[in-house]
Amino acid sequence: MSNNGTFEGAAAAAASLNQAAPERGRTQWSTRLAFILAATGSAVGLGNIWKFPYITGENGGGAFVLLYLGCIALIGIPLLMAEVLIGRRGKQSPPDAMRALALEAGVSPRWQLVGWVGVMTGFVLLSFYLVVAGWAVAYIFNAGSGVFTGASSDDIGALFNSLVSDPVASTLWGTLVLAVTAAIVIKGVKQGLERAVTIMMPGLLLILLLLVGYSMTTGSFGQGFAFMFNPDFSKLTGTSVLVALGHAFFSLSLAGGGMMTYGSYLPKQVSLGRTILTIGLLDTLVALIAGLAIFPIVFANGLEPGAGPGLIFVTLPLAFGQLPLGQLVGVLFFVMLSFAALTSAISLLEPAVSWLTEKRGLSRLRAGLMTAAGIWLLSLGSVFSFNLWQEHRLYGKTFFDVLDYLTSGWIMPLSGLAMAIFTGWVMTRAATGEEVGTGLGYSLWRWLIRYVVPVGIVAIFLNAIGVL
Repeated sequence: MSNNGTFEGAAAAAASLNQAAPERGRTQWSTRLAFILAATGSAVGLGNIWKFPYITGENGGGAFVLLYLGCIALIGIPLLMAEVLIGRRGKQSPPDAMRALALEAGVSPRWQLVGWVGVMTGFVLLSFYLVVAGWAVAYIFNAGSGVFTGASSDDIGALFNSLVSDPVASTLWGTLVLAVTAAIVIKGVKQGLERAVTIMMPGLLLILLLLVGYSMTTGSFGQGFAFMFNPDFSKLTGTSVLVALGHAFFSLSLAGGGMMTYGSYLPKQVSLGRTILTIGLLDTLVALIAGLAIFPIVFANGLEPGAGPGLIFVTLPLAFGQLPLGQLVGVLFFVMLSFAALTSAISLLEPAVSWLTEKRGLSRLRAGLMTAAGIWLLSLGSVFSFNLWQEHRLYGKTFFDVLDYLTSGWIMPLSGLAMAIFTGWVMTRAATGEEVGTGLGYSLWRWLIRYVVPVGIVAIFLNAIGVL
């Protein structure tokens, strides 16, 4: 593109950005609270309730928690601010928002590729995310049937293996999750997303608090609390630092297109800084409360807190089977886990549906069905990774592992790095200041997004490829 073309494009983009969102027909969140619940729901997913407790257990407890909190503050929240900033200022789907802001800054519109990567990342992530979410839904019925009661560790292990090794069962449960997700997204921002999160997020928090209350009756709450909040720094390793950094990045649902899309529905009058801090604090609080709910139950039954991914689907069901009211507690736990999965799933589906409705003129119904069909077909590869295709591996990784490795190890860190560079170095101080505000808070955010966040993301990436 010639310089004249670039400047003309920048002028057109600036004029477009100056139009009020309602004049351009852009849907907006009804209230600031609706956005906070939706964005927190996007961030609060399987990572908070499934992954955070087991990686805390694997990395020694309290010292890892402190390390994680530092990474959230220095890496996660600044990058979350950057992604939502792009969405709100662009007021379009991720590719078009990136293109408009690039033209506004007088640089190549090829920056829209970052938006495209976000949309496609959400598409791929959901294809294997819904498989694990389907297991969580299946376990609601397992817990309710009383199958955990009195079961041995071998029995619980066999139950889980029978689920994942059955391609029909895994496909059906995953399809149920996708169908509910698509139904919510098809109804739109106000009738679908807002209504869903205003029911599921308070429900999730209520169940979580009830589980913490139950954990206090086990006699091991003090042990669980000490494990999480009494730091022993001798248990930390270099790997622990990188695990905390990586989980801080991914637990906030960054670089998957969802936060940018949600930001595009955010009214200008809402304070971005206070809102993002609230979301970051709520997301972190849920992870910590989940730990307080889970670890006392684990310790009360003499089980291992560092049980890895099996903590939720094997170790906890074993504990539920031995505890008073364990059947009810098990049902509540897996309902909560399913709520967390669904609130994240809708944020992964929304970016693609948003683009199809805006740029291709499709109805939400058609866009939602088309996108869901593509995700469902791709999800079969992840389902078959645990049964029919279990022996087919690429460099030792199953299809499920490959998708997880490519998205979380390569695509998301590089996309996050690009967003940090774009908001910190490409967008003007005036443009970002107009969204974030001025003063000490803005200066701190700008310093973090320009220097600290890129270094942190590069560390995650180098760890993923085996350099660190």
